[in-house]
Amino acid sequence: MSGERLYNKEGLPLMAFGRKYFATTTGAPAVRPKEVSKSTEILDDKISLDNIEIASWGASNDFPAKADEVIKKVGVLNTGLKFVRNFTIGQGIFPVKVVGYDDQGNEQLKVIEDTKLINFCQGRMVRRYMEKGLRDFFKFGIGNVQFIPNQDGSELVGLNTINAKHCRYTVAQSGIIEKVCVSGRWPDTPRTNEYQFLDLLDEYDPSADLLRRRISKSLKGKSVVYAVKDSWSNNDYYPETTWVSAWLAGWTDVAIMVPAFLKKAFQNQISWKWHIQIPYSFWDRRFPKEDFKTIKDRQDAIDAYLDKIEDNLCGPENAERPIFTFFEINPSSGKAEEQWIITALDNKYKEGDKLVTSAAANSEILFAMMINPNVLGAGMPGGTYAGNQGGSNIREAFLVNIANAWLDRQNILDPLEAFLEFNGVKDVQLRFRNTILTTLDSGSGTKKNLA
Repeated sequence: MSGERLYNKEGLPLMAFGRKYFATTTGAPAVRPKEVSKSTEILDDKISLDNIEIASWGASNDFPAKADEVIKKVGVLNTGLKFVRNFTIGQGIFPVKVVGYDDQGNEQLKVIEDTKLINFCQGRMVRRYMEKGLRDFFKFGIGNVQFIPNQDGSELVGLNTINAKHCRYTVAQSGIIEKVCVSGRWPDTPRTNEYQFLDLLDEYDPSADLLRRRISKSLKGKSVVYAVKDSWSNNDYYPETTWVSAWLAGWTDVAIMVPAFLKKAFQNQISWKWHIQIPYSFWDRRFPKEDFKTIKDRQDAIDAYLDKIEDNLCGPENAERPIFTFFEINPSSGKAEEQWIITALDNKYKEGDKLVTSAAANSEILFAMMINPNVLGAGMPGGTYAGNQGGSNIREAFLVNIANAWLDRQNILDPLEAFLEFNGVKDVQLRFRNTILTTLDSGSGTKKNLA
């Protein structure tokens, strides 16, 4: 037979073509090829369970716990992370086909009218996965989604995001991280029956790894984990998310200390406003002893009078209200007698400087997450961190956020596409729906688009 064939070094046909046909070998091999092995970072801190070495997450295996504590204490960090999570998800996902491109290079999309597929994309299982997966992805730099197969392993029937705080990876074998150890005990070493080992899909090609497991029937009654990682930090085991740079630089510490300092200052500072000096002789004239039966009656009358003075000086209803006092001049000495002296006390403490420092810390934290502070209303009216807080500035910053979300969105969609491909759904792309802020002169305040 005429034509040519291309074989690999083991004699398996990869491609063949002749005059009237063209063929390719498809599918995944039943055994992972050794060529995909890779090197991983050398670890100093390890834990051993069931004679399996586990990589510590941080020096004391407590990075997620420490990071979560910082996030709870820093309001702008907590809100900023939720903001990033929310605009990345947008208004959910839709199944589409890319049918072409316009003159500007924009995709021309056609929504797939498949009720089962649409219900899957918009259902609670997918929404819950994306919500929790992106939460862990942005907080800790990694998310772990559990694929749950049916009884015979021929189809995937469930998605479950495992809390990243409860996950630790085993030390790589031949450069491949093979398992994740799940336990609610971390960072403490779990006892027997307090942990579970789950297989981790090969990061090189998770979809091919899934197919190999189906071919070898190793998925039968056994779930696997797909790791979604932010690779920017170059860490093989536990990537670090971007906001950690603000933590290491000390800006989160500043953001925590400023409100604590202000709270202590307000609790301990002297809050006197007025110093009122009244001569002793005034009381003898205003409240003569002979007008009262007892000293106690005179004291009660003076107390009531002092209360009236305080009421006249204090309270919003008395703002700018005058007080009248009268005195006489001694003809011999020429000095005032029985004169009241009311002095406003000067408070040396100025909290404004601390608030400027706090605003700078908030801006630096948001910069670390690539968020324009104006979007969250954190822009400052003047100084180093000043910015235009107008509507156009906010809209443009939001559009930049959405444009920058492309890679994170693809990372979170990879497990869903692998899930659908495993179940036989082919030639489908998933896209996000966004609400875009517009100006009033465009006819509406918002518009929808697929991206």
